[in-house]
Amino acid sequence: MDTADDLISRFERLNDIGTSLSAEHDLPVLFEKIVVAAMQLANADAGTLYRISDDRRRLQFEIIRTDSLAVALGGTGAPLPHDRLPDLPLYLADGSANHAMVAVHAAVTGQTVNIADAYHAAGFDFSGTRQFDARNGYRSQSFLTVPMKDHQGEVIGVLQLINAIDPATGQLGVFSPADQHLAESLASQAAVALSNRLLIAQLEGLFEAFIKLINLAIDDKSPYTAGHCQRVPELTMMLAEAADAAREGPLADFRLTDRDRHELRIAALLHDCGKVTTPVHVVDKATKLQTIHDRIELIDTRFEVLRRDAEVRRWQRIAAGEEAATAEADYFRFCQKIAVDRSILRQANLGSEKMSEQLLAEVRRIATEYRWRNPDGDEVPFLTDDELANLSIRSGTLNGDEREIINHHIVATIRMLEQLPWPKHLSNVPEYAGGHHERMDGKGYPRGLKRDEMSWQARIMGIADIFEALTAEDRPYKGGMKLSQALAILDKFSRNGHIDPDLHRIFVDSAVYRRYAEVYLKGGQVDC
Repeated sequence: MDTADDLISRFERLNDIGTSLSAEHDLPVLFEKIVVAAMQLANADAGTLYRISDDRRRLQFEIIRTDSLAVALGGTGAPLPHDRLPDLPLYLADGSANHAMVAVHAAVTGQTVNIADAYHAAGFDFSGTRQFDARNGYRSQSFLTVPMKDHQGEVIGVLQLINAIDPATGQLGVFSPADQHLAESLASQAAVALSNRLLIAQLEGLFEAFIKLINLAIDDKSPYTAGHCQRVPELTMMLAEAADAAREGPLADFRLTDRDRHELRIAALLHDCGKVTTPVHVVDKATKLQTIHDRIELIDTRFEVLRRDAEVRRWQRIAAGEEAATAEADYFRFCQKIAVDRSILRQANLGSEKMSEQLLAEVRRIATEYRWRNPDGDEVPFLTDDELANLSIRSGTLNGDEREIINHHIVATIRMLEQLPWPKHLSNVPEYAGGHHERMDGKGYPRGLKRDEMSWQARIMGIADIFEALTAEDRPYKGGMKLSQALAILDKFSRNGHIDPDLHRIFVDSAVYRRYAEVYLKGGQVDC
């Protein structure tokens, strides 16, 4: 018989357990804590926790424990053998409730079932229990099956305790009214804790899905950046895990909790969200003269006009009595010359890592050497000022104004993220995401932060963003770099103050680049 002191002690433990359950964020561990706590409160030898499936048609095993048999499945124990533990159907083929199984009966009725001896209980099918006992030399006797109801009164699981043990004698007995009351109170607290955790998990899942939806929209704006918003987070987390594993050097004390990892991943997923404001024609600018279309075709037309003008001059000279051979020779030399110059401008129109001084000089020569008559009959320079400026871009395909437009995406990212009411555990997302274009020497943008003004996480993202961009094969003006070339550029960036040298060392020494390459780079790019 339960004494008053025993009941008071157990109620105090119930309160402590409730606090512990509310603080647990890992669902499998939460399930295990519920079962263990219930077994302790009711002095039970075994316990099982079932969870109602998302379609509310089945009970699914989550935790199974039997102390006397040293069985601990689910949670921190051994994995559940789902092939040997089929779900329990809540309803029969005709749609009626499945009352034959005691756990299912508790789930569909919302009522606790307290059975003194399963072998002599009427109305329930315990054939599976008898088979288990026969296989394991066990005797399942008393059962206490409690539905777990959330704050809305909806059953979300079932807690089942087996074999009440008298703490004084160690003999099997029945679950007392006090045991049942305590188990029901615990089940109620556990259900609220579980439903809260599930709700938080659903909201987090919805939030991440929404972020991925935004990234999909950004990547779908242009075939040239498709996948960037997915690859950068993966590389970010690879480098972050390598930094976390460091046990010596400047990052020896750098550690990431699960919350830190979640926060960094959210920041990485959102690092380019400001690109929703970037015009597509700038993102898609595959050549220096491209706007809505590639204006190199207009220059081709002008060369054709020059050729036809030369042809007209040839016939005019012959008609005027000049030697035909001389006129013909001059005409063909001119055609050969403009063909070469046309090829020069076409080459200059293609973006590159660095335009040569020789090519730049040739572009300027062509711009001043030729003139042509426009449709109005006016003689004008062969290249407009805008065309000359674009063809003189030394790196990539973007001119100064367009690069400012591209760079503005990080300002937009910061502004967008700073408008959100981030919870405490995600409060650093704007700083992490907004710092991936800063440099260690303070020459980055948009804030010109220096190394000691940036978090490790922002510096990690900076390396991930650069390496992904170097090796990506879907950029408008280049293919994916070979691994050796990208590593050489990173090494230069590490030495000239662009990226963090300590993180760069980990990136290389821990072979983060190789793990990334195995998943995301084509075989022809992997040359080291």
